[in-house]
Amino acid sequence: MLKKWFFRPKKGVETKGVRLLNIVLVTILVIGIFHFSFSRLDYPYNWSGIIEKYKYKFMLGFSMTVVISIFSLIASFIVGTLLVLGQRGRFLPSYYFAKGFTEIIRGTPLIVQIYLFYYVIGTAFGIENRYVMGVIIMGVFSGAYVSEIIRAGIESIDKIQLETARALAFTKVQTYRYIILPQVIKRIMPPLAGQFASLIKDSSLLSIIAVNEFTKNVQEVDSLTFSPIENYCILAVGYLILTYPISHFSKWLERRFSYGD
Repeated sequence: MLKKWFFRPKKGVETKGVRLLNIVLVTILVIGIFHFSFSRLDYPYNWSGIIEKYKYKFMLGFSMTVVISIFSLIASFIVGTLLVLGQRGRFLPSYYFAKGFTEIIRGTPLIVQIYLFYYVIGTAFGIENRYVMGVIIMGVFSGAYVSEIIRAGIESIDKIQLETARALAFTKVQTYRYIILPQVIKRIMPPLAGQFASLIKDSSLLSIIAVNEFTKNVQEVDSLTFSPIENYCILAVGYLILTYPISHFSKWLERRFSYGD
């Protein structure tokens, strides 16, 4: 009986009843641990006062993080695609630029890149809008990782399939459209979703250049209320609301592009 309710079957998937039971048990366990931990603290909680007084500031920071994240996601995909094209192209200067650029971005801390891009490159090119620079910085940073994910996905395709496509007189566009991309999309979805979720969380570092996103607004509220537990719990829930849908969307795309081998 216990094996039926608490162990994954060797074949097939668990029933809805089994899934629901285990989710409820895990939820109760997690809530119980947090409830016990918080109840042991000698701390004056002020949830209602903070939420009622500063909810507009929280919503403003949350909405700004959403906007920055959306444009950064688009920018990172564009940058990543261009870097992949550079690395897979035959033009050597673009190949070495894309390769070196990717290694430099992936090998240096984001906080250093934020300072360098905003105070040095942004000043040199006359870009004074910190929000525009924030999107550019996050797009470039995440784009380097996206390029490696896409490149690895393309290179994971068996070369026999490419040779077969050439034997069938497929053009390069047709080969990518009908053979490579459908398989690559499925393979890169999990790491790509993880990277996009990390991008949303990493955008919190833009607070160091005074971008009024979610983290900075929460920090400002905390400096006024001296209630770190309430404020940072709100921050954690806010980022969870942003990142959780990405995971489900990636799983939907995996099913959508699920083909037989």
